[in-house]
Amino acid sequence: MTDIKSPTQKNPTFLNPVDPAIEQYMLSLSGSSDHPVLDQMEQLARENNFPIVGRLVGMFLETMAKTINARRIFEFGSGYGYSAYWFAKAVGQDGKVICSDSDPENINKAEQYLESADLWTRVDFQEGFAQQIFNQTEGLFDICYNDVDKGDYPEIWQLARERIRPGGLYIADNVLWHGRVAVEKFTDIVPGWTEAIKEHNQMIFNDPDFDVFINPVRDGVIIARRKSL
Repeated sequence: MTDIKSPTQKNPTFLNPVDPAIEQYMLSLSGSSDHPVLDQMEQLARENNFPIVGRLVGMFLETMAKTINARRIFEFGSGYGYSAYWFAKAVGQDGKVICSDSDPENINKAEQYLESADLWTRVDFQEGFAQQIFNQTEGLFDICYNDVDKGDYPEIWQLARERIRPGGLYIADNVLWHGRVAVEKFTDIVPGWTEAIKEHNQMIFNDPDFDVFINPVRDGVIIARRKSL
């Protein structure tokens, strides 16, 4: 069992915001997957240690998108389409999820998986740098979803906040960063990433135009709703 130390202790190895037993219980409530491709995508992530949001956060993303009747979503960083799977389910036949990734192999895998799930027609997957693709895409979005390199989080927030419609959502994964944001001393995966996430979170909570909350499941998901005019 992982040694979970309190925030007052220095150099914690790991902090679980939600007890793993609780997460397992929540997973048990979700039942079996509604499409075998989801199991295949999760198996690929386990075999290759590829970061995906996982089942619980995926269900949360779909629920949030459906709650605001989202039809147009932009993903900053899409990997091989795991989070896009959940968003594509939510937007419906007339909706569109604009995805971005710099690895063409990820895009090929996404097409295979999402085509198999009958969701590919709802996705516009573009190859390249997420920020550049976003700047080249016009209009407002119902949801801007952020899962790029963590050092870029403050920049993504600044880009996205003005492009979210009133009542729309900004969502970002990994905002608790395995508890590093809550302790004084930590070992960072990449130097500066923890400080960037902390800056990102503080900027959003300080923004008077957004209502904000962090869902602590998995590695923390921030939800910021742009207030209506």
